[in-house]
Amino acid sequence: MAWFNKKDRGVKAEKRKNLPDGLWMRCDYCGEILYRKELERNLWTCNMCGFHFRIRSHDYVRILLDEGTFDEMDRDIQPVDMLKFKDSKKYTDRIKAYQAKTGMKEAILTGSGEIEGRKVTLAALEFSFGGGSLGSVMGEKIVRAVKYSLSTGNPFLIVCSSGGARMQEGILSLMQLAKTSVVLAQLREARIPFFSILTHPTTGGVSASFAFQGDLVIAEPKALIGFAGPRVIQQTIGQELPEGFQRSEFLLDHGMVDKIVSRKDLKSTVASLLSYFPTPHPTLSSGETRGASEKR
Repeated sequence: MAWFNKKDRGVKAEKRKNLPDGLWMRCDYCGEILYRKELERNLWTCNMCGFHFRIRSHDYVRILLDEGTFDEMDRDIQPVDMLKFKDSKKYTDRIKAYQAKTGMKEAILTGSGEIEGRKVTLAALEFSFGGGSLGSVMGEKIVRAVKYSLSTGNPFLIVCSSGGARMQEGILSLMQLAKTSVVLAQLREARIPFFSILTHPTTGGVSASFAFQGDLVIAEPKALIGFAGPRVIQQTIGQELPEGFQRSEFLLDHGMVDKIVSRKDLKSTVASLLSYFPTPHPTLSSGETRGASEKR
């Protein structure tokens, strides 16, 4: 009908305003549609179900450490293609793509800093770099960070987010499970605190090695944590899995993690837990390992 037509009635038709891309996001856990800016203000935590979105390793530095105290270590160490590996792409090409995407040389950030005035050594895995996969350089950076803790007496913290071992490095990747476990045992012998913080997801070779070796194992709410994924396990055993299987709450109920902590409470909780540990003495002489400023 003519009176429905704005043009015929002399009314100018307004151009449709398109909403900017990325203005809204869907929660992977509950499906709720969330306003992106509100999500950022809430530290990327769903205000409906409490699910914690993945964030960058640098974000955990800002959340955990006192402002201006972070001193990065081993920034320029990067992987090499020792096996000349190629699947659908060359491993060297994948490395370049990951580095361009993240601005990092490897899937881990290490350094020293302070939490409410107490000095710590921090390592944070970067899922955006090849799914936070564990390769030879990540293993080496963890070892160097732990040795720095041994030389200073600083508590060691690691934030885990990984899909597992890096297949492009084959056995060299799997060797990192033993390599990191050996040096972490030295922390235990020196009675230097080691806290492991598990985020979504923590799986594969990372969960099979250093992720669960902490004196205290902390998890973010509703994080997927395990070795193989639930779908693979269900197909293998041919049985239905319990509700919430491999989520943080399930692991807490079964004694696999010590505490579930919301991201907004993470720094205060870690600071409080560290206060129960006396400041240990360093175990290595200054000549056996390098400090953060020497490594850069």
